Amino acid sequence: MMKERAMEAAGQFALPGPQSGLTFITPLLRFLVTLCLAMSLMLFMERLYMALVIVFVKLFGKKAEERYKWEAIGNDDVEAGSSAYPMVLVQIPMHNEKEVYKLSIAAACGLSWPSDRVIVQVLDDSTDPVVMDLIKRECERWADKGANIKYETREDRVGFKAGSLKKGMKHSYVKQCEYVAIFDADFQPESDFLVRTIPFLVHNSEIALVQARWTFVNADECLLTRMQEISLNYHFIVEQEAGSSTYAFFGFNGTAGVWRISALNDAGGWKGRTTVEDMDLAVRASLQGWKFVYVSDLKVKSELPSTYNAYCHQQHRWSCGPANLFRKTALEIATSNRVSFWEKLYLIYSFFFVRKIVAHIVTFTFYCLVLPATVLFPEVVVPKWGAVYLPAMVTILNAVTTPRSFHLVFFWVLFENVMSMLRTKATIMGLLEAGEVNEWVVTQKLGDALKDKLGDNVLETRPVKIASSFSNRLNLKAVNLWELVMGCYLFICGCYDFSHGRNHFFAFLFLQAIAFFIAGFGYIGTFFHKSKN
Repeated sequence: MMKERAMEAAGQFALPGPQSGLTFITPLLRFLVTLCLAMSLMLFMERLYMALVIVFVKLFGKKAEERYKWEAIGNDDVEAGSSAYPMVLVQIPMHNEKEVYKLSIAAACGLSWPSDRVIVQVLDDSTDPVVMDLIKRECERWADKGANIKYETREDRVGFKAGSLKKGMKHSYVKQCEYVAIFDADFQPESDFLVRTIPFLVHNSEIALVQARWTFVNADECLLTRMQEISLNYHFIVEQEAGSSTYAFFGFNGTAGVWRISALNDAGGWKGRTTVEDMDLAVRASLQGWKFVYVSDLKVKSELPSTYNAYCHQQHRWSCGPANLFRKTALEIATSNRVSFWEKLYLIYSFFFVRKIVAHIVTFTFYCLVLPATVLFPEVVVPKWGAVYLPAMVTILNAVTTPRSFHLVFFWVLFENVMSMLRTKATIMGLLEAGEVNEWVVTQKLGDALKDKLGDNVLETRPVKIASSFSNRLNLKAVNLWELVMGCYLFICGCYDFSHGRNHFFAFLFLQAIAFFIAGFGYIGTFFHKSKN
């Protein structure tokens, strides 16, 4: 009798069943589970394929200098002097880069290359006249030291970064240059950057691009930057290396790379039709038959966005842009007669569809929507291999590239699930070419964020005085509504699973809900506050 009463009481809290007119939900949920499992398998197989490529390269492969002809410039022709070196243009696009402009200009002017064979071109798109004056004076200061440096501006920001780079290539002095190196304002190449990259282009006429790896000067600044380091290390160590080693193709990262100018022009030059002008150029150059080289041991220092708002803007651009580019180039890739069938398959399926579309959509749809919903409908069963084993293996394949942060993998999973909502929204925008598809917000750079004090604003990093700083976050400008809605949804599903469920997903659901709440209140990364001193 007591058991029957307990079951009756539990039934009062159960969700409405099929008898209440929700008969369509169960088959719909089953279909979504099947679809998500299929996408998860696609993602896992792609990760496994790239992992096997990297293992093969590490065990049996050759370094880029061994796969292609590489000889130091000028060693065989001492009498020729500096004329043995090709003319190189170094472009540094900027937009209100007050905190980092000195670092990038100094690094570019310090490159080991004959001063009469290199032109440093600072492309200033700043809208702040004070910042423009500072950058111009810095260029003049280096010019007085003997650097061949040009300070260029334009009247508008049409095309954003692509428009700036395109305008920079139109100056008359650029015609004498054979190659162009590009560095964003927060990048600091080592002095031997040109010495190590230009020989690939000089001695191999089929190579259009040489790409270096990014390293991060502020990776230890806060948990947000540590999470980014895990993701970007995987991108450079696995994705870029695998693309370079198999099909001599990968997405240009927009900075820390050197282009053959004739190849850049052959591909149609810079275009501002998407927010990923770098990837757009790489795809078009690849379709013209050009090859790319990734040099994994050539590292360039850069800065990670350490504020949540800046990171969100960056991720919107990096997710929306590739999806929109896929929409615009898929047919062009499929009908190209300059690349093989396997290269087309790699570009369309692996590079674009799985990595740029499926990866974002399945992460959010499966782990943040469908899987939590199955606890409310126990008749919908998610196999353990799909709910646990497959994502665990994908996570491990990502995490092994950053062994020092392996203990943070669980936090990285929760964080990536949170970010997957923004990325999925941006991906859909790109595919449909709707909403803010061409929104371009320059990623905020903070310079040496742990040491510099900008005016009377003192930079703080997490953790700080939690009670006071958390209360400061509770304002309308800091609140991210949809993250809070997702947190509530996951918390409700977790409560139901804890009380009535049989899947035992509640621990994951509660932790994921907390992650969404933290993001919802904006309590991630670094922030500025007024010092009381």
